[in-house]
Amino acid sequence: MGGPSGWPALISLLLVVAILFFCSAISIDEARTQLLMREKMLQLGGQLVLTEQEELANERLMALKKAEVVQAMKIQNFPPSIHFFQAKNLIEKSEVFSILKKMPKGAALHVHDFGILSMNWLVKNVTYRPHCHFCITPKGALKFKFAYPTPPTPMPAECSEWVLLEKYRKEMQNVTEFDYGLLRNFTLMTENPEVDYANQNIVWSKFQSIFFTISGLVHYAPVFRDYIFQALEEFYQDNVLYLELRAMLLPVYELNGTIHNQEWSVRTYREVAYMFAKKHPGFIGIKLIYSDRRLKNVSFIMKSVQTAMMLRATFPRMVAGFDLVGREDTGHTLYDYRKALMIPILQGIKLPYFFHAGETDWQGTSIDRNLLDALILNSTRIGHGFALTKHPAVWADSWKKNIPMEVCPISNQVLKLVSDLRNHPAAVLMATGYPMVVSSDDPAVFGAKGLSYDFYEAFMGIGGMAADLRTLKQLAMNSIKFSTLLDTEKKAAMKTWEERWTKFVADLARRPKESE
Repeated sequence: MGGPSGWPALISLLLVVAILFFCSAISIDEARTQLLMREKMLQLGGQLVLTEQEELANERLMALKKAEVVQAMKIQNFPPSIHFFQAKNLIEKSEVFSILKKMPKGAALHVHDFGILSMNWLVKNVTYRPHCHFCITPKGALKFKFAYPTPPTPMPAECSEWVLLEKYRKEMQNVTEFDYGLLRNFTLMTENPEVDYANQNIVWSKFQSIFFTISGLVHYAPVFRDYIFQALEEFYQDNVLYLELRAMLLPVYELNGTIHNQEWSVRTYREVAYMFAKKHPGFIGIKLIYSDRRLKNVSFIMKSVQTAMMLRATFPRMVAGFDLVGREDTGHTLYDYRKALMIPILQGIKLPYFFHAGETDWQGTSIDRNLLDALILNSTRIGHGFALTKHPAVWADSWKKNIPMEVCPISNQVLKLVSDLRNHPAAVLMATGYPMVVSSDDPAVFGAKGLSYDFYEAFMGIGGMAADLRTLKQLAMNSIKFSTLLDTEKKAAMKTWEERWTKFVADLARRPKESE
């Protein structure tokens, strides 16, 4: 090719190189597109086909989401990456959050009986009721009791003398400050969570003390009824139409000292939910998952399992099953309780389980092996399942059995399992399409409300930019699909939800682009 006569060959060679390069460039782009498409299809909700209006609504939503993420990247201040107590005000200013509040979210499947109604209601309403007394334990914890004229004098080792709260407030100069102090005792919220809760032991100790403090208030029969109604109202306002409550059914008392049993409590839940449904269109109802603490010895849990069987037999439409609650790291394992938990099977009785399992960041211990036993014991759903991705065999088998995880982002962050929610293990579950629901655990204790805050954290943080309207739709549908409603009830619930979803989508699709 040393001269003009060699040029055609050179030109041909260059042409071949150019074609090869061009083809390889195309194949890289095609391979990339195909890979991205595969990932999109795997994502939770990735196989849903959106209607034309949903596509338009999705464009509006994702434009807002992208704008918030771009801004967060610029100023390095992304709400899911910082503690909820410090992120809450930022979240409330978010356009995406305002949309999520309006979104029909279906059901709340992992919430606890007295951690679901804003604690401000207890302070402003309940502590102002007549005959409310308080005392202080030797450890400095508040204790409340309604009684007339006064509760029985406590032992000095238990509590100080009872003080009538109404009288105490009258003698105070700054009632507002006192009430604010009560609120601080009723929630975990603080301006410096990383300092005030330096480790899990400290935050769990305060968390458990809150339920001790409010117990005398919420287990007073008139408050008990009102609490249920107001809690349903708060969730209904947040576009949640159905709840499954972990309920310990502790004794409820009257002013005259009468103590009500567990059956009375279940009947009261049923009556209040029925009254609420009559006044609130579309509300579906509630069910209870009877629960006991995992701190008790086996003989106590044997009795609890038998109580759960009795309650479910007596109230088959109200009592869904049984769970063990409390801190997993310091409580008994499911394996410790195997003798108790096998009672229904050995008696040929079906008692569905809804175990908290894997709510830990320890790996390869008796604690995270609760996940194995939850699977073996055929848990209907698994609460938290934070450690699931570290157990591939459990992960694979629970997926085959279609056992969903109840993911509670804010709870996991506040109780110090994860600090940046972008690093939550549920990100892997969401990216692979594992069956899951989002719930809020004890929103009132965390200073949240309903489900919207947890949906925001899951949508913006855990799901990343891959999560879109399909993800939200799938999560809402999952909450009905994985509920314990009967098949006919699920169909009716889905119909109610779809009507609200259609309206929500239409409103979102009409949203002007200028606001973005």
